[in-house]
Amino acid sequence: MNNTIQYKGYVGSVEFSEEDGIFFGKVMGIRSLISYEGESAKELLNDFHDAVDTYLEHCKEEGKKPELAFKGSFNIRLSPALHKKLFLYATAHQMSINQYIEDTLEASPASKLVI
Repeated sequence: MNNTIQYKGYVGSVEFSEEDGIFFGKVMGIRSLISYEGESAKELLNDFHDAVDTYLEHCKEEGKKPELAFKGSFNIRLSPALHKKLFLYATAHQMSINQYIEDTLEASPASKLVI
């Protein structure tokens, strides 16, 4: 079973409450809380779609830009020693640390995922 669902560029979690007998989740990667639930996978998916559509409509009515989950930037924490090594390597190869990291991640198995 996949533990995420996607709709209109948003990714939602999929969880199950044995106690309540329902599937539930929330849109991930944004500050706004967008949650949904259903007693079946079909109900969960429909409620997810409705929740995203409602969020987008609400933003439109309020004249606000909807949050985007994947803007292309994120913070990463690493040791000062590794930070220095990345800087020295990138500089020696006439590239920025960002470019080095992007190139490295682009070559990783995660970049091969089909979305």
